Amino acid sequence: MWFWEKDSVEYEIFKKYERALVSLGVDFSNSLLEGCTYGLEDAFRSTIDYVLWLQKHEKQFFPNAILVSALREQWKPRAWRDEYLELPNLESPGQRWWNAAAKMWGYDVRNRLVADVFYENGAEFIKFANGKEITVDAAWRWEWERLLKYATNR
Repeated sequence: MWFWEKDSVEYEIFKKYERALVSLGVDFSNSLLEGCTYGLEDAFRSTIDYVLWLQKHEKQFFPNAILVSALREQWKPRAWRDEYLELPNLESPGQRWWNAAAKMWGYDVRNRLVADVFYENGAEFIKFANGKEITVDAAWRWEWERLLKYATNR
């Protein structure tokens, strides 16, 4: 599914905006970005900016269609602010889980047990230091104590 090499500039740009775009409903599990390189960051920013405006004005939106238009028509962001990426409503479920894990287990335990929270093939995963993985959706359904045992047992 990856559209670019993991050490490419495009991949780095993608990773910067991926969580915000996913939280707004963009589905990267299809070939939405295949062959796209030019104007990528502007398209990502424009999509986020426009969807936030639509949400604020309680308008209906289709995030994939907006991103495709932004890429095809080379939109330039009108009111972009880097602070948008810090908005709570733009946190992915994985980021919300990461923050909740710190509250439930404490920062030190969470940082010792969780190796990564990552997005792959349309889903977010948690990779624990013991090598085990679980989808973020499943982790939210589990009790915190059960998840702690899963993360500490080999």
